Amino acid sequence: MNIHSIEEKVRAGGRIDEDEALFLFHTQDIHALGRMAEMARRRWNGNRVYYIVNRHINYSNVCVDSCKFCAFARKPGKNGAFEYSIEEMVERAERGAAEGATEFHIVGGLHPALPYEYYLDLLRTLKARFPAIHLKCFTAVEISHMARLFHRGIEQMLRDLIDAGLGSLPGGGAEMFSQRVRDILCPEKLYVEEWLEVHRTAHRLGLRSNATMLYGHVEQPEEIIDHLAHIRPLQDESGGFLTFIPLRFQSRNTRLEGVMCTGLKDLRVHAVSRIYLDNVPHMKSYWTMLGVKCAQVMLQFGADDFDGTVVDEKIVHMAGSSSPKRLHVSEIRRLIEEAGREPVERNTLFEPITRTEPLPAVTA
Repeated sequence: MNIHSIEEKVRAGGRIDEDEALFLFHTQDIHALGRMAEMARRRWNGNRVYYIVNRHINYSNVCVDSCKFCAFARKPGKNGAFEYSIEEMVERAERGAAEGATEFHIVGGLHPALPYEYYLDLLRTLKARFPAIHLKCFTAVEISHMARLFHRGIEQMLRDLIDAGLGSLPGGGAEMFSQRVRDILCPEKLYVEEWLEVHRTAHRLGLRSNATMLYGHVEQPEEIIDHLAHIRPLQDESGGFLTFIPLRFQSRNTRLEGVMCTGLKDLRVHAVSRIYLDNVPHMKSYWTMLGVKCAQVMLQFGADDFDGTVVDEKIVHMAGSSSPKRLHVSEIRRLIEEAGREPVERNTLFEPITRTEPLPAVTA
């Protein structure tokens, strides 16, 4: 095995295996790695890089789990805990709608006491008030938590949420699929098989979703490849994943404070992910976690999506991210164009959007 034979395979559209992926992760030939990631990216998306006008809204950070990597969650009644009423969620959504948002990204903690109707009424209310805005809500971990709490199966829980207005699932909660890593970081979190089953079921019901991977903490390279090797077969089976999102760990205010991920690891993770996940159409460069400058570089290492305006993200910034809390479309487009790419506004399902009027300035 050598870098040239793997590059020829990628150039020919072949599928690399786990051993080849691990070889690429360790290579010192970063330029060759970037070339291969660029081939894989162009095969799906040409020179386009997508972005979205969206708004992140967290309904609560109250959570029964105690993940070591998390600075967002609070136990019920503790300092810093919050939960928004449906009226307060609508107020935040109205700001996003006024700014031209086409997507609300809504996630929260595993709340032990919010009633079943809260989740359904939240979706129904937002859908009635903003019928044109896509509701991308609730991680697989939240769905599993709701199903257990309300004594419903995963499929019935998803059907209830879809009937209320759910449009797609975000990819959070995957963390790292290695059981060794999960035993260290999040032993209370749902099993890998259940995370996959939530997404498998969602795909069968017609929902699209994303997949994530949290890296840059205690994992080994083999565990990164193992994580990818769980995603690819499910995508072969269902075709339901729209985007893969590598998430760089932010350690401040967590029980792993001081752990640092390097820029080279960012390059390796993004490039190898793009090459290995040959059946997932998009890969995100998540500027909120990477920082704007590093996220721009990832557009040369396999990423074709720059996420969006975001505006009110809490989870990453409570962990000490130094990235801005919001970007205006003009800034996003400039960053994409400086990388030599063609910026394309999209909706959640990656359908291009053409604006006839300029967007207003983003507010808090």
